Amino acid sequence: MGARGFVSWVVLLAACTTAQAAEHGVKALSPERLALNPGELSVGLSQDWQHPLPEVQRAVIVIHGRLRNAQTYLHSAQQAAAQAGVLSTTLIIAPQFLNERDNTQHRLPDAVLRWQGNDWMGGQPAISPAPVSSYAALDQILNQLNDRTRFPALREVVIAGHSGGAQVVQRYALTTRADKALQANGIKVRYVIANPSSYVWLTKQRPIATFDAATCPGFNTWKYGLNDLPAYAKGQKHHQLEASYVERDVTYLLGANDIAPHHPALDKSCEAEAQGAFRLVRGKHYFASLTQRHPQGLNQRLVEVPGVGHNGDQMFTSPEGQKALFGQ
Repeated sequence: MGARGFVSWVVLLAACTTAQAAEHGVKALSPERLALNPGELSVGLSQDWQHPLPEVQRAVIVIHGRLRNAQTYLHSAQQAAAQAGVLSTTLIIAPQFLNERDNTQHRLPDAVLRWQGNDWMGGQPAISPAPVSSYAALDQILNQLNDRTRFPALREVVIAGHSGGAQVVQRYALTTRADKALQANGIKVRYVIANPSSYVWLTKQRPIATFDAATCPGFNTWKYGLNDLPAYAKGQKHHQLEASYVERDVTYLLGANDIAPHHPALDKSCEAEAQGAFRLVRGKHYFASLTQRHPQGLNQRLVEVPGVGHNGDQMFTSPEGQKALFGQ
C-alpha cells in the first residue's frame, strides 16, 4: 500500500469510527438533572447550584457535539477556566441532549428528555416525555441564572460550543429571546462559536461561484437558511431575527488548521458545501457576508487560533479561547 493509499485508509477508518460513535449510545450520562417544565434535562455542573453561589461572577454554558459527550466538554471548560485563573468564580454548565439510542443503552428515567437522532441540534422538540425544544431547554437554564438570590454577583453568561455544539450556539443565538431578560437585569450574554460545520445564512446568496441552487433545493432551508424555521422560532420575521442577531456579542473562534475538506465529521451535504470546502473558509465566508450586509459595524468578531485544527479542547484552552470564554 502506497503512502496515499495508507492516508486514505486512515481517513476512512476515522470516518467509520466517528460515525459509529455518534450512532451508539453515549458512554457516560451527566450526573445531574435540571427540572424543566415539563421533563428533566441531563446536565453536568462544575459547582452545586442548588444553593446560593455568591462568588460566581460568570457562567459558561458549554454545548457538546454529535457525540453528546457533555462531561468531556465540562472538563475541557474547567481546564480552560483553571488556566485562566477564574475557576472559583466561574460556574460551568454542560447540558446533555440525549437521544433514543442513549435510552436503549442506559434505560433513562422516564422524566429525562430525549430527542430523535440529532434533532436537538436544530432546536427541534424532544420525542419524550414532552415536546420540549432543545433551545427552550437552554432558555430555562438562562432563566435559572437570572435569579439574583442565587447568583448575586453574576455579571455575564457565555454560551459556547465546538463543532456540532457550535452549530447549536449559532442557531440558538439567532432565534432566542431569553437573553433579553438577563441583560435587563445587568447580566451580559455572549456567544462563542468554535469550528462549526455550517451556519444559518441570512441571505440566499452563497459564496461559491459554481454553486447551482437548482441542484440543491434545500440550501436555504433550516438549518442552513431561514426557510421552514423550527416551531421554537415561529412568530419571528426574518428581518427581526437578523436585526437581533447582529446586535448580539458573538465570537467566531476558528482553528487556523481546521482546513481538511474530507474531515470525517465535516458536513459534506450540498447545503454545507455551498458555504465552502472546509470549516475555516466556511466561517470566513459567513463573517464576510455579515460585514457586507452590515457595514455600519457589528458587535461580533472572527478570531483565528494558530496551529489548532478540529480539536475542542485545544480551541478552548488556547490563549485565544481563554480570552473568548473569560475575557482573559
